[in-house]
Amino acid sequence: MKVVPLIREIPAEAVPVHFMGKLVACLPDGRFGVEDENGVDWSCRRAASCLLKPELGDTVLLSGPDRHRVYLIAVIEQADASSSCIDAPGDLVLGGNAGTVSIASASGVHLHSGGKLEMNGAQWALQAGKADCRIDDMRYTGQVADATLGRLRLVGKTFETVADRIVQMARTALRMVDEIEQVRVGHLDCEAADTVRIHGKHTAVTGKDLVKVDAAQIHMG
Repeated sequence: MKVVPLIREIPAEAVPVHFMGKLVACLPDGRFGVEDENGVDWSCRRAASCLLKPELGDTVLLSGPDRHRVYLIAVIEQADASSSCIDAPGDLVLGGNAGTVSIASASGVHLHSGGKLEMNGAQWALQAGKADCRIDDMRYTGQVADATLGRLRLVGKTFETVADRIVQMARTALRMVDEIEQVRVGHLDCEAADTVRIHGKHTAVTGKDLVKVDAAQIHMG
């Protein structure tokens, strides 16, 4: 009489894999080398759901339907927990369909782009104790811009302003020009409450049709 086993023996190649190991190598083709508790080396790829970038020495979790289809699905413990990197092979979007997406840090937040930096939204706000912004080429387009500053300093080679109307109000103003200052206007009206002084090594006041000097007293010479 021949006895037929009711439970079919599963080949070793088809046994599901699920264990923790130590990351020992980052291979050039994007695969990772992981060593299990028995010292056996495994080669695997990172699962798409594992956004935390694995580093050498990390304790990772491997899982798959068989030993030929094994994926690194999670980083269980980092060898250096002081630094973490969210890494994706393609475009990465952080979004919320209904709620608010917040990025907060107890020390600092750095934004770096190797190409173009875009910020789009109906309303957005930036708040920080100190910020350093360096952009090689920037263009701003908007309807209204309001700024309240305790101190503003602009340093550049060329400063151009094109506007229909410019209004400036200050208690004290000082402008120093080393070479030439030119003003071309349709009508010029200068009025001082107390004193007006025009002085130069050579001073010329000319008019095409009329030059008028009017005062209670006029001193010349």
